[in-house]
Amino acid sequence: MKAILLAGGKGTRLRPLTLHTPKPIVPIFDRPFLQYQIDLLRQVPEIDEIVLSLNYQPRRIEEVFGSGGDLGVHIRYVVEPQPLGTGGAIKFAAGHYSGEPLVVFNGDVLTAVDLPAVLALHRERQAAATIVLTPVENPTAYGLVETDADGNVRAFLEKPTPDQIRCNTINAGIYVLEPDTLGRIPSDVAYSIERGYFPSLVENGETFVAYVYDGYWLDIGTPEKYRQAHIDIMDGRFPAPPFQAAPGTALVSPEARIEDGATVEAPCFIGAGAVVRTGARIGPYSVIGSSCHIGENAVVDGAILWPNTWVDAGAEIGPALTGRHCHIGRQARVAGGTLLGDKSVLTDYSSI
Repeated sequence: MKAILLAGGKGTRLRPLTLHTPKPIVPIFDRPFLQYQIDLLRQVPEIDEIVLSLNYQPRRIEEVFGSGGDLGVHIRYVVEPQPLGTGGAIKFAAGHYSGEPLVVFNGDVLTAVDLPAVLALHRERQAAATIVLTPVENPTAYGLVETDADGNVRAFLEKPTPDQIRCNTINAGIYVLEPDTLGRIPSDVAYSIERGYFPSLVENGETFVAYVYDGYWLDIGTPEKYRQAHIDIMDGRFPAPPFQAAPGTALVSPEARIEDGATVEAPCFIGAGAVVRTGARIGPYSVIGSSCHIGENAVVDGAILWPNTWVDAGAEIGPALTGRHCHIGRQARVAGGTLLGDKSVLTDYSSI
């Protein structure tokens, strides 16, 4: 059985962080994001190949995961010749595959869905396709997917008006598809699975069922949601490494150095090779990447610092995001919500 991870997006909502780091490998603590999806796919022993469908900086992603051997999986890479949309990318990645159902994931979804249960429903209903749906509090902000009492998908509502809202379930970006249904997708052109393939199943009366999942689900594609993913893992709302066994704690790598007189407040994460100097304070929900340096009396309060960032003495950083190899000068101030791309420099006593 094959799984396809749609990981070709440019991550424009996360810029400038994604200018040099494709969204599938942005770090969540010390792990590339896509590794969490691979962990989920490993729940299904039948999946013997994971296909990464790429378009943006594919070599960077392949350098991180290689053949997948270190993760206990087999990974194959396909690179779209041009952006093909979700449907076109699935068809291109599937190639001439036939037989067992295809499992498909959007490449920006963090979830703990019971994937074996989704497959079991697909097989029990002998479905042409199965879609995972998740309920949301504000249905007006999303395209909705409407089902009947038996769980059959009946309609897709793109940005519905208030009088059109009859449900609160949205597409969670996880599908099980029968390979013989992909013939309706045209080859080598941009084609949307949401606007083309799925509506065709409904119009043709084919068995198209929904698995409604009301557990943890998050699209990490914005700075706010990216930071929320870290908070949820630290708090245990999404049980996952590295906090799976110790939510709510301060996780400090044994290879980090915390000097006497520094303050580390839980929950937080301090990576390998990081140095926190005397008098510095690491506040709750801070993430200090590997080989970062936090100077004397500096304050990091809820920020996420990617590896090799240097924070000089007396600097203060609120809930901001910084890329790799940034330099925050002495007594500088970085307000919450700030995004700094790789190699950004904030000179001494500056504020941003």
